[in-house]
Formats: sequence, structure tokens, C-alpha cells
Amino acid sequence: VQLQASGGGLVQPGGSLRLSCSISGLFLDYYAVGWFRQAPGKEREGVSCMSSTDGSTYYVASVKGRFTMSGDNVEVYLQMNNLKPEDTAVYYCATDIERICSAKQLGSVYNYDYWGQGTEVTVSS
Repeated sequence: VQLQASGGGLVQPGGSLRLSCSISGLFLDYYAVGWFRQAPGKEREGVSCMSSTDGSTYYVASVKGRFTMSGDNVEVYLQMNNLKPEDTAVYYCATDIERICSAKQLGSVYNYDYWGQGTEVTVSS
């Protein structure tokens, strides 16, 4: 499985960006795709995830209502609206081929088996 994230850039506070994650080689029926981010000097944290079974999603509290995840086993998107300076980070997409999306599942980066290379998002005026 290979993943490639894109779509990052510089945006002003309150602006929007849409990240894309291209996935190849994923032919399973039971898996989760997640978005993570890592700000300078901080640990990588889960942002959102989506289950393959029914497309259900989960968002961490800091992005709920502002970020929306969508897609399928080939392309996954993260629409980010009303961006804030604290959203500045490198964003990664990843797949967990043993579990579907949940708060607990998203809580550990070690659940995820395959990772993309990351795309940088900077929110600044």
C-alpha cells in the first residue's frame, strides 16, 4: 500500500484548504484511513479517520465542525475550513489495515501501518 498526500500550502486565518491522499494497492474491505498532523516540537496527533465499512468518520474535538473527511480506497480528502494558526503542521495520511475508525483507534499512531510523506500546512497572516 502506498499513500501520497498533497494540497498543503500557506493560508490566512479563516481560510480553507483541501488536502488529498492518493492511495494505491489497497484492496481490503476492512480498514481505516486517517489524517494526522505534527506541529514543530510536538508529537504526531490524529485529526480524523474514516472507516471502509460504512464511510463513518471521527474527528478530534479541536477540528470538529471545521474539517470534513471524505473519499474511498483510491482517494481521500480532508476539507479544512476556518483554519487557525494552531492548525499549522505537517499533515499525513495513513491506513490501518486491522481496525476501522474510532476514537480509540485514532488515538495511537502505532495502529497505522502505511504512511504518506506528508504535506505542510501553514496558517498565518
